[in-house]
Amino acid sequence: MTNPFPRTQVENISLPRMLMGTNWMLGWSHTTPSADHMIQRRFAEPGAFQAMVEAYLSCGVDAMMAPFGNQPALLEGIKRAEDAAGRHVIKIDTPIIDVSDSAAGRAAAEAVIARCAANGSEICLIHHSAAEMLVSKLKGTMDRLPDYLDMIRQHGMVPGLSAHMPELILYSDQNGYDVQTYIQIYNCMGFLMQVEVEGVRAIIEGAKKPVMTIKPMAAGRVSPYVGLTFSFATLRPQDMVTVGAHTPEEVYEDVEIALAALERRYPDMERRNSPNKTAVLGG
Repeated sequence: MTNPFPRTQVENISLPRMLMGTNWMLGWSHTTPSADHMIQRRFAEPGAFQAMVEAYLSCGVDAMMAPFGNQPALLEGIKRAEDAAGRHVIKIDTPIIDVSDSAAGRAAAEAVIARCAANGSEICLIHHSAAEMLVSKLKGTMDRLPDYLDMIRQHGMVPGLSAHMPELILYSDQNGYDVQTYIQIYNCMGFLMQVEVEGVRAIIEGAKKPVMTIKPMAAGRVSPYVGLTFSFATLRPQDMVTVGAHTPEEVYEDVEIALAALERRYPDMERRNSPNKTAVLGG
């Protein structure tokens, strides 16, 4: 690693402002089943994950967001990369938990949270599909959320909240819940965002805690230059961008594009290839 990637802080944990994304390693392309299958075939063994993690680590990106619970090959790949690079990977887990209001539901939720800790996760953000079930728009609250946040604390992790529904950031801040960071979809296309781009940007601006944004390239619908430049140019210095890639070469490109955006310069990278480039593009 030549220079560390610019960093921010979530509670007492130092994090790079770029986080390793995992959709393009775990098989969630947001495009087609065939693309999902292509990803899964490439990342069927720990060695493929190891190569990706080593590429990120070499660029100073040492934190990964993933649902680690049922991913033994990913966990083994991370371990191998840590051993090879001599560096620790900070795990940011996004578990889906049972939020039913019953003793059995609470026990099931705690078992999932305990597994996050057992896998070595340091930050645990309740998955949006579970968190949104707790929302009362009438009251502006998230009923019983503090119970689950306390479970996360009791298992030694920093609690957070996956907030695809932007109201979750507002309600959490208004009610003083023990939420130390958020996940929020944010991209220049508004892809999968529940309100317009400007509205989400305003919510991020007012958030009391750092925000981990996801899907900066709208799942491949915009180029890395467009998507990453937009995100890093418009977010606060404490916020992060979760960036997935499919090959180590893509990791290096994405890091250069991100650094160029932060440094207000054009990225040092090859032009895209095409059969017949125009003269103005150097072909």
